[in-house]
Amino acid sequence: MASSPQLATGTAADATDQRRPAPIQAVPLRHPWRWVSGIIVGLVAATLILAFAQNPNIDWPTVGEYLFAPLTLQGLATTIYLTIAAMAIGLAGGVVVAIMRLSPNPVLRVVSGLFVWIFRGTPVLLQLIFWGFIGAFLPKIVIGIPFTDVEFWSIGTSDLIPATVAALLALGLNEMAYASEIVRAGIASVDHGQTEAAHSLGMTPGRTMRRIVLPQAMRVIVPPMGNEVITMLKTTALVSVIAGRDLMSNLQAAYAQNFKIIPLLIVAAIWYLVLTSILAVPQAWLERRFGRGVAGARENGALRLLRRWKDGKK
Repeated sequence: MASSPQLATGTAADATDQRRPAPIQAVPLRHPWRWVSGIIVGLVAATLILAFAQNPNIDWPTVGEYLFAPLTLQGLATTIYLTIAAMAIGLAGGVVVAIMRLSPNPVLRVVSGLFVWIFRGTPVLLQLIFWGFIGAFLPKIVIGIPFTDVEFWSIGTSDLIPATVAALLALGLNEMAYASEIVRAGIASVDHGQTEAAHSLGMTPGRTMRRIVLPQAMRVIVPPMGNEVITMLKTTALVSVIAGRDLMSNLQAAYAQNFKIIPLLIVAAIWYLVLTSILAVPQAWLERRFGRGVAGARENGALRLLRRWKDGKK
C-alpha cells in the first residue's frame, strides 16, 4: 500500500532537521595580553603627563598669562597668514611647474626641473636668510632701459621686501617646488586613456586637464598636500631668524627679556597643536570627498567625530 504524499513530505522534513548541524556557540577569543599591555602603556602615559603637569618649572600662571596675550595673538595671526599665503603660492605655482615638467616642450621641462632642483636642494632656513638679507645682494630695484642710465622708477630692496614679505617669498617658493612634485605624481597616476577619451570627445587640452585629469588626480594629491600644510604651519617658526613677527618670533622676543623660556615654549606648543588639530578636519573631508567610489576610502576619526556631533544636534 502506497503512503500518502503529506506523510512522505513530513518524514523528509524531519530527516532534514536531524541532519542540520546545531548552531555554533561562538566564544570570543580572549586577548589577555592586549589588556595587560594597554594598562601598562596607559599607566606610563598617565605618569608622564602628571609629572609634566606638576613640574614647578613650567610655571602654569605664566602660561595662562601669555596664552591669550596680545603679543601671542598678533604672532598667531601672522603665522596663520604666512601658512595660508605660502600654501596658496605653493599650490598655484606647483600646478604650473608640474604642467611645465610634463610638457613636451624641452625648454619648459629644463627650466621647471632647474627650479625644483634649486629649491628642493637647499635648506629652507638658507632660503629664508637669503630673502631676509637680499638687500645686501641687490640694494635697489630699478625699472628703466637696460644697459643705459635711464631710470623710470626705483626703490630700495629692503623697503620693497620687509621681513614678512621675505618670509612669504621663501616659504611660498620652497613649497612650490615640493607641491609641483606632488601634483606631477597625481597627474601621472591618472590613466592616459582618460585623456585620449576626452580628446576624442572634442575637449581642449586645458579643459581636459581641468575637468577630467585634475579631479581624479586630487585623490592622490590631497593626503600629501595635507601633510604639506601642517609642515608649513610648523616651518613658519623658522622665520624668527629674520624677525618675521610670527608666533615664535614674538614669544622669543618676550622670553629674551623675562627669561621664562619654558612657559613661553609651552604657549607656542599649545597653539601649534590647536592649529594642527583644526587643519586635520578639512583634510579628512577632502580625502573623503575625492575618494568617493574608491574602495578603502573611509572617514577618519576627526571627520567621524564631527559627523556624530552634527547628528547629535539634529
